Amino acid sequence: MLIKTKYFGDIDLKEDKIITFDQGIMGFEEHKRYTILFDMEGEDRPSISWLQSLEEQGLALPVINPFQVRPDYNPIVEDEILKSIGKINEQNLVILLSLTVPSDITKMSANLKAPFIINSETRKGCQIIVENQDYEVKYNIYNTAMKLKEEKGEK
Repeated sequence: MLIKTKYFGDIDLKEDKIITFDQGIMGFEEHKRYTILFDMEGEDRPSISWLQSLEEQGLALPVINPFQVRPDYNPIVEDEILKSIGKINEQNLVILLSLTVPSDITKMSANLKAPFIINSETRKGCQIIVENQDYEVKYNIYNTAMKLKEEKGEK
């Protein structure tokens, strides 16, 4: 299936790479189908990926694995909320955080409060609000990102 994107051009996407968010995502409830895109020029999968809408070419959100910005990330959520995406286990659970990357990169932040939860087996996802009181909507990750780059030998 060929999809058109504003930022990545035309992409040939296999059906098994489509993730359905039955309720959409916050602020974009009408858009239900997404895929995850990342640049594979290097050997390692990059830290930042993109949650790309299949229905709106210009809707692509930068996302990151929460454990890269906060290794102790442990969202508290009621099981009932996750029922719609199927049975979750360690093998099929994918958690992503949305990023905000302003013009002042030192203010780059991740939303710890509203992660995307994806079941890789059913390819269904949802965005939830976690119960953890100490998780911020704008958790500054600039220093963490710089440390990651340094560890990878990048400047």
